[in-house]
Amino acid sequence: MPHTLDATDWKIIKELQSDGNLTNVALANRVGLSPPPCLRRVRVLEQAGLITGYTALVDETALGFDVTGFVLVGLHSQAETDLHAFENLVLAWPLVREAYMLSGESDYILKCVALDLPAFQNFILNDLTSAKNVASVKTNLTIRRAKQTPGVPV
Repeated sequence: MPHTLDATDWKIIKELQSDGNLTNVALANRVGLSPPPCLRRVRVLEQAGLITGYTALVDETALGFDVTGFVLVGLHSQAETDLHAFENLVLAWPLVREAYMLSGESDYILKCVALDLPAFQNFILNDLTSAKNVASVKTNLTIRRAKQTPGVPV
C-alpha cells in the first residue's frame, strides 16, 4: 500500500526540497514537531521511497562548466533490450546529467554539461553518434537558465 501523506509530511517535503541541509532540530521547528517524531517521519518518507536522497545544487558555470546542452536522440530500434542497452550507455557518460525517455519524434532527451564547446562536441561526435542503435541526434545549446526548481510543486 502506498504511503499516505498528511499535512505535516507535505511540510517536511517542502522544507527539505527548499534546504536539504537542514538539521533535524531546525526542520522540526519549521514543521511544528519536536525533533524525535520529526526524524521518525523523515525516516518513514525515506523508507517509502518518497525522499530518495540529498544533494548539493551547484553552479555549473562558477565551477568552470560553461556549456549546457539538451540533446534529442532517435534510435533505430525501440525494442526493450535496445532501450536498456542505450540507457546503460547513458549511465556511463559523465557529461549526461539527466536523461528521459520520450514519447513523440525523439526517443530520449539528454541534459549534458561540459567544460567547453570542444568537450561537448567530442562527446557528441565520438560517443553519442557512434553509439550502437543511435539513428539521429539534434543538439540545442542553452543561452542562459531562466529557472531551476528541483523537486515537485508543494
